[in-house]
Amino acid sequence: MLRAVGLLGLALVIAACSKQPASSERAQPNAPAATTASTQPARPRAGAPAAPSPLGAPNENGSETVDEAAGDSGAHNALFAAVASAVAAATSSASAQSLSGPTLWQDGVNYTRVVPAQPTAVAAGQVEVLEFFWYACPHCYALEPLVEPWNKSKPAYISFSRVPVTWSEGYRSLARLFYTLKSLGKLDALHEEVFKEIHVNGDPLVAPDPENGAESERIQAAFAKKHGISEDAFHSAYHSFPVDNDMQKADELVQRYRIDGVPTFVINGKYIADVRTAGSPEKLMSLVSDLAALEHKH
Repeated sequence: MLRAVGLLGLALVIAACSKQPASSERAQPNAPAATTASTQPARPRAGAPAAPSPLGAPNENGSETVDEAAGDSGAHNALFAAVASAVAAATSSASAQSLSGPTLWQDGVNYTRVVPAQPTAVAAGQVEVLEFFWYACPHCYALEPLVEPWNKSKPAYISFSRVPVTWSEGYRSLARLFYTLKSLGKLDALHEEVFKEIHVNGDPLVAPDPENGAESERIQAAFAKKHGISEDAFHSAYHSFPVDNDMQKADELVQRYRIDGVPTFVINGKYIADVRTAGSPEKLMSLVSDLAALEHKH
């Protein structure tokens, strides 16, 4: 019930946790004079939190509060109405046939192109879909009941990976927890449990001082022990080469796509979309599927 209520409420507000104010462009830092092929309305983002907290969206003063629809600004209401109006006025086609024709999904409104398109890390014939997320983000938690069923039923040509953001030490600590569980072969079993520990049980799984990595590690090891992982195995994996390597790759992807808010999806190195641009959590998953299908046809 908590997750259902959270999903409904968060669909009506700015559905993203953010690092810093975002640019409307998605150009890549190493691309000379690169620009986006089209732009979307700039997404107002608050400043990064000093440390992750169980239930909150960052405020400019560094604190976090859960977004409330009643607290939205007039500018936000106008933006949300504009996106909703654009979606409602679109055709009823369930999938995009091109990127420029009159389709359900509008370039620059529902998704943003990545210019230049980035290389992917999947086999030929596969379409890469990345979800950038943060365990302490309430919006990521609210979206998870849609992401997981989609992941299980998606077409075989979609290669899906989650990428935890690594903006600062508090974020990096939870990212390392993600990759430690992956290294131990426990991610599938405990991914949802990490979300619940933070958002239901109120345990942030990060030290009060996010710079205190040893304390965060101790807290996370205690969580892992509750779920059958020995402390020795956890600590060994936590500092292993595979986890360090995964962390480095996450850093590179976050920087490559200039991720400044979560949850955010990147489709095949070419398109970026989130709940705001798609119009709702359900529409976001449909949009991701449609853009992936379009890439598969090409």
